[in-house]
Amino acid sequence: MSRPPTADDALAALVRPDRYPLSSAYDPRWLVGLDMGPNPLWLLEDLCHDLDLRPGMRVLDLGSGRGATSVFLVRELGVEVVAADLWVDPAEVTAVLEAAGVGDRARAVRAEAHALPFEPASFDAVVCVDAFEYFGTSEHYLPHLTRLLVPGGRLGVATPALRREVRDLGAVPPHVDACVGWEALAWHTPEWWRFHWEVTGLVTEVVARLQDGGWDDWLRWQRAVAALRPAGEGPDAGTPDTVLTMLEADGGELLSFTLLSARTPS
Repeated sequence: MSRPPTADDALAALVRPDRYPLSSAYDPRWLVGLDMGPNPLWLLEDLCHDLDLRPGMRVLDLGSGRGATSVFLVRELGVEVVAADLWVDPAEVTAVLEAAGVGDRARAVRAEAHALPFEPASFDAVVCVDAFEYFGTSEHYLPHLTRLLVPGGRLGVATPALRREVRDLGAVPPHVDACVGWEALAWHTPEWWRFHWEVTGLVTEVVARLQDGGWDDWLRWQRAVAALRPAGEGPDAGTPDTVLTMLEADGGELLSFTLLSARTPS
């Protein structure tokens, strides 16, 4: 009879050098400790294949959370980063950046996505990992980002997706509704995003793709988060992990991520 999986097993499942060679160099316990959603380094590493980021570029990490993606951008790509988030104290993010040795090339600011405090053409790229669904679905939002980019600037987004639009399904699927409710209305297919950006004429070279293995990646991550949650502590102690329940019920049928990239006209 096999033994049940342990926390060490769940963490080991987050080290996958064959699939994510750069992300696998990071301590998974450190990364889970900064948890604010599905493995941000996996999403970012995959997304970067479409972005052509180069050393010295100025990058806005929008919705940067506790700073893991900003650390990755500086270390692995050699860019200069502004980490912008509304909900996380910049002092907390700064401590993460400095502990990772990137404090001289990344700074943290508090900013609301619709009132970004930057001058036009301030960045060579804007990257947003697992946050765009909260503010970016309106047809009025893309101009907020394109004005910040230099001509030919890059824009990259990784966001939760359903393989079929809720409108086509007729309702939010019950297992998704039980976890996130109406917020799943912002989880769109790559085809939805491609049209949503292309039709504006504000960006070119739009690439929108469903992440290969996105559901499996998300499930591995959530199992690690659940395994490391302190037992009997905090307001959620003893309650089921609703995200894990959703993912297991889905079985890979509908849930994944859209990876979206584009450029501003040169």
